[in-house]
Amino acid sequence: MIEQPYVYRRVELAEPDWTRFPGWAQVTREEWESAQWQRAHCVKNIKQLRQVLGSGLSEEFCADLERDQRERATMSMLVPPQMLNTMAAATAADEAGFTGAFYADPVRRYMIPVFSDRRTDWPSHPYASRDSLHEAEMWAVEGLTHRYPTKVLAYLKVTPGVRDVVVSGGDVANLPWPRLEAFVAALLEIDSIRDIRLASKALMGLPQFWLSDEVRAGMTRLGTTARDRGVSIAIHTHVNAAQSVTPLVAKAARAMLETGIRDVRNQGVLLCGVNDSVRALLDLSFTLLDGANIMPYYFYMCDMIPGSEHWRMSLAQAQTLQHQIMGYLPGFATPRIVCDVPYVGKRWVHQVSRYDTELGISYWTKNYRTAVEADDQLALRREYAYYDPIHTLPAAGQRWWLDRAHGSEAAGLTPAGTGLTPAAR
Repeated sequence: MIEQPYVYRRVELAEPDWTRFPGWAQVTREEWESAQWQRAHCVKNIKQLRQVLGSGLSEEFCADLERDQRERATMSMLVPPQMLNTMAAATAADEAGFTGAFYADPVRRYMIPVFSDRRTDWPSHPYASRDSLHEAEMWAVEGLTHRYPTKVLAYLKVTPGVRDVVVSGGDVANLPWPRLEAFVAALLEIDSIRDIRLASKALMGLPQFWLSDEVRAGMTRLGTTARDRGVSIAIHTHVNAAQSVTPLVAKAARAMLETGIRDVRNQGVLLCGVNDSVRALLDLSFTLLDGANIMPYYFYMCDMIPGSEHWRMSLAQAQTLQHQIMGYLPGFATPRIVCDVPYVGKRWVHQVSRYDTELGISYWTKNYRTAVEADDQLALRREYAYYDPIHTLPAAGQRWWLDRAHGSEAAGLTPAGTGLTPAAR
């Protein structure tokens, strides 16, 4: 009998023992389950990381991390204890081999990247940008992105065509609860608003916040009002690896569902070395669904931000993964793999209009105008491009991009951070 490509096995959730790390050896359960303690002990630099992990973390790793912070990192380090505790969970910090396990850990790979993780040939795509989706160009008012006709991230009272609000721009858990509750309550007063989504990676990274008495009571008030008015409230979290789903995360998700909100959903990102296999994606999806009642919803292809080429995969690879995960999960819980195309928005990876696999350029179309495109006659006829990582292309495609880079460099047009220096070539 031929074995299935994937075999489902239910795994019991476990909270890793945080006292295995020397810096947390004396931390009590009461402290660990306190949102205030978690916030106060976030790891923000290499010194603090070494204080927590102890001598098990090698000098070589610390030097690797320091170089990345100096030369490549586009964001400062900020790791909640809850997240750090899920890294190298089966290995004590003072055991030989800890550094190797830490290097290989999928959560570490995207939360604490080091220089050796990144590519040296093409660390950034030539068209990489901090605002890779050009969202600032779609601001209806400052800070409010209007990329879709019915949905925004206000000018909501005077724009009744908007029915769906995503409260994002960071993490809603970073707002003091009274401010967040007052904001959501105000949204519930607008008749046209039917869906409210609260974006919070903290449901996974700081579940202690969502389990606090103040937040649970406030969400119950909001959930009751929403039900009375026929409005849906959902929390969207961001989990990329099955090991991040611990009993505390599951407890927080279920606590939120008990408040009467409609759903807790996951929007992950496809990341090479983290979840780029059918087993990793299905393990994560089943763990979310069975272990924590969190709906697997989307997996995004990684945005074209500087320094991200070691994480990104090609559209063809994403299409293959979507095919491979079909049929195992219930249809309603099978996550869609999407490409967030600049100026267009989310598109299922098989919705591409045309695809040049040699040059790694995919072309996409849109079927609506947003308010900021009301006078753009070509918006629905234009093709919008997305670019595969150059290192995934055949030799001819890589030569084409290198020739373009040479031409741009000669003209003084080489984009910053592309890695197109003589040493990189």
